[in-house]
Amino acid sequence: MAVTKAQGSEGDGLLLWILVWSELAAFGALLIASMIMTMLDPDGAALFRNHLHPGLAAANTIILVLSGWQVALAVRLGGEGKAARRPLVMAAVLGLAFTAVKAFEYTLEIRSGIGDLGRFAELYFLVTGFHLLHVVFGAAVLLLVARRPSRGNVVMIATLWHAIDLVWLVMFPIIYLT
Repeated sequence: MAVTKAQGSEGDGLLLWILVWSELAAFGALLIASMIMTMLDPDGAALFRNHLHPGLAAANTIILVLSGWQVALAVRLGGEGKAARRPLVMAAVLGLAFTAVKAFEYTLEIRSGIGDLGRFAELYFLVTGFHLLHVVFGAAVLLLVARRPSRGNVVMIATLWHAIDLVWLVMFPIIYLT
């Protein structure tokens, strides 16, 4: 029996959702570890949070939400041709802006001595650095898809990009506001 295009895309969709859910589970485990550490050592957590920059993190939240909006716009415009190209490129540029803000934030935190705070700093850099790698990778894929956008590829990167956004939207209050 020949595999039709519709059957192939269903399989692709399953693999995509397995990837998304595995990423969400990995980040979920890291964020749960962060919350447990905070409960076990509230004084250490408070000292750690004094070294963070929630204003920069809030700016990055706005940047990612705007980027997600651009990806959604690319899907809404049909996901093909020039109409989808511009919002995909804009989403990637916003992803790279997120990266620049995060690099600036890391610089300020390292200069303030955050690295001396042991396990809180280690987990912070693990979680946020892992997310940052996802943003950089996602921005690169957005640019690749923008070169020759097809509906399937645009929907796929939109799903992944929104998962990256979702992780940040959960991460932001847990790390910066609690």
